[in-house]
Amino acid sequence: MDDISIEMLSFLLGAGFIAAFVDSVVGGGGLISMPALLMTGLPPSVVLGTNKLASICCSSTSSISFLRSGKMDLSLVKYLFPLALLGSILGAYTVRLIPPEFLKPLVIVMLVLVAIYTVFKKDWGDKSTYTGISKRAGILGGCAALALGFYDGFFGPGAGSFLIFVFLMLGFDFVVAAGNAKALNMASNLGALVTFLLAGSVNYVYGFTMGLAMILGAIAGSKFAIAKGAAYVKPLFISITTLLIGKQLWDILQ
Repeated sequence: MDDISIEMLSFLLGAGFIAAFVDSVVGGGGLISMPALLMTGLPPSVVLGTNKLASICCSSTSSISFLRSGKMDLSLVKYLFPLALLGSILGAYTVRLIPPEFLKPLVIVMLVLVAIYTVFKKDWGDKSTYTGISKRAGILGGCAALALGFYDGFFGPGAGSFLIFVFLMLGFDFVVAAGNAKALNMASNLGALVTFLLAGSVNYVYGFTMGLAMILGAIAGSKFAIAKGAAYVKPLFISITTLLIGKQLWDILQ
């Protein structure tokens, strides 16, 4: 920790704010926070844990903002939260045993399908058609929470976008879908963080520095999403999903 500098901490503050602003609206903040943390020279395993420490500051802040504004369906989320938490613990434990690289091609295909479906489904997410907890909502939501919680703990890129997509499938509008997704993101971040903490794979100085900026970014991003609505959130969702696809393709080619 002797090489910590004011310049590096300032860089992490800026990167954390931007990452949280984007992530609190449509997910994908890891596109910014992960490369920023890698630039500190930390080992990849510690970068993953440190990113989870910072990310939980973002997801918890934006979750509170969406909840206070009535843009979260707590009646459904409260049942899905523990499943996402359990999934992320299992995922973070598994990543220590199996390299996650084999998931990249599958993630790219899934992100492409999500982007195409969202683009061509013209009015999708503009208005809510969700009518309450049904058998379909319970099964789809439960499976998605467990699976994407595992994915977020194991690998992570695009987890927020996938969660938003699931809630759109259930009939929520884009803003409430984002609010619900952030709550489950908080659960998956928490489960993975605990696992990384127990493994000693967290840098507290960098994590809390970025986390502080993420709190401010999450507040700004959540307010933006709530105020602007689906007309602004949908294009941003498509843009970030496209960037995620490009990032995963670049990693494979490299």
